[in-house]
Amino acid sequence: MPAIESRLHTASESFQAHRAGMLALLGQVRSHEARSAAASNASAERFARRGQLLPRERLALLLDTGAPFLPLASLAGLGHDHEDLGKSVPGGGVIAGIGRVSGVRCMVSASDSGIDAGALQPMGLDKQLRVQEIALENKLPYVQLVESAGANLMQYRVQDFVRGGGIFRNLARLSAAGLPVVTVTHGSSTAGGAYQTGLSDYIVMVRDRTRAFLAGPPLLKAATGEIATEEELGGAVMHTHVSGLGDYLAEDDRDAIRIARSILGGIDWARDEAPRRFAPPLYEAEELLGIMPGDGRRPVDMREVIARIADGSEFLEFSEHYGSATVCGHMRLEGHAVGIVTNNGPIDSDGATKATHFIQACCQSRTPIVYLQNITGYMVGRAHEEAGIIKHGAKMIQAVTSATVPQITLHCGASYGAGNYGMCGRGFAPRFCFSWPNARTAVMGGEQAAQTMAIVMEAGMSRKGTLDRAKIDAMQRQIVERFERQTSVFTTSALLLDDGVIDPRDTRAVLAEVLSVCRDADARVAQAMQFSVARP
Repeated sequence: MPAIESRLHTASESFQAHRAGMLALLGQVRSHEARSAAASNASAERFARRGQLLPRERLALLLDTGAPFLPLASLAGLGHDHEDLGKSVPGGGVIAGIGRVSGVRCMVSASDSGIDAGALQPMGLDKQLRVQEIALENKLPYVQLVESAGANLMQYRVQDFVRGGGIFRNLARLSAAGLPVVTVTHGSSTAGGAYQTGLSDYIVMVRDRTRAFLAGPPLLKAATGEIATEEELGGAVMHTHVSGLGDYLAEDDRDAIRIARSILGGIDWARDEAPRRFAPPLYEAEELLGIMPGDGRRPVDMREVIARIADGSEFLEFSEHYGSATVCGHMRLEGHAVGIVTNNGPIDSDGATKATHFIQACCQSRTPIVYLQNITGYMVGRAHEEAGIIKHGAKMIQAVTSATVPQITLHCGASYGAGNYGMCGRGFAPRFCFSWPNARTAVMGGEQAAQTMAIVMEAGMSRKGTLDRAKIDAMQRQIVERFERQTSVFTTSALLLDDGVIDPRDTRAVLAEVLSVCRDADARVAQAMQFSVARP
């Protein structure tokens, strides 16, 4: 394949300005993540008194040393618990990601019990459902480290109770799909949450710490008059010796993690294959920081991004001179064959037709597709309507919807209007969807929305003879502010409209990891069953 010859001037003022802006946004992302970890680690003394490990310490012992770990949805719920983002604690009360346990690539979910005893935080339910969905689609064993006070009854919402059943349904689906569910119950797993433990294939319980029951002592006494201690009702010894709920009795958190690793090490599951041979890009990943402007309306040649993630910076462009603002082509990424669809401007009829052809060709050759989104939308105007932009855009959307190969989306910049759909936005269920810190998503730009409404309002006032320019200006400012607030990645990622915000410099590593996940999933034939594994 031909190598891309970069024209990026890294010494220019614009590059340095873009780099500084990206680093500032990345600093905000890391600050929010660090605040969540600090809030959890503030419980260290209390955990130590109980002889327990903190959630992140448990996770570190569970995962293979030196192996990659891909955290997911670390900004979930940002701003939902406190309107001041500087005081918000994101993460949803769950630490989740893809990592290796005894050489087996797994989805790992851990209750962040250092915060509010592990009670689900805002968007925590959605986060758990999403990581379970990823595990199911990509045929990953599911390992959960449970210690949760359950739902926060002071913030009870009936819709969360009803939708929460999806967590338990997914655990049953994972087991029935032949994907082992391994659970370490470090502490409380009570009321409806007891089924988070009960719906597992392998259960490890910790002596004197595990608590699993449908009704705790206060509720039991109120409901039936019976008096019992927590240990009698649902302790680890009772469940491993009497009820049969627990399979393994651990002496402490470290012992429990050791057992969980032994379980994964003992199952017949394919480990990572030998590393593939590939050439690194010709250009430094550090330069990805300075490519994207802060103003999403400024043009960017997305080939500069491709040059910094492709093996040897090689890229074979498809139909280069037809619909040229839509860039399609083939490359390799750490040895994985990949089809790329990206944008050097709005999508016109020719671009939509080309992308449709290319997506279908990738399906024919079983080549995964990566969408590098930087799109202001489809072209509008009389000439484009006459050229059939709607029907050609619809063809592209149909191709994205029906594609039979893994599709991975990365929001590199703007993601506006139907361009979000045609470029496989979250609504089109890509296998994975990540964002750079500068990414912006909206039905249109705030200024466009404000101008549109101003034209409509001015026409209406003129018909009534009551033109009020001050009122129109105030309305425009309000719309711009509302759009600016919602387009930010700190809003969209908090709402789980992506799977996480990544450092642009990590793009190649992240894409290589998820491409490997997809490849293994498509090659694996799991031992599906009619029912999930039931307790004895």
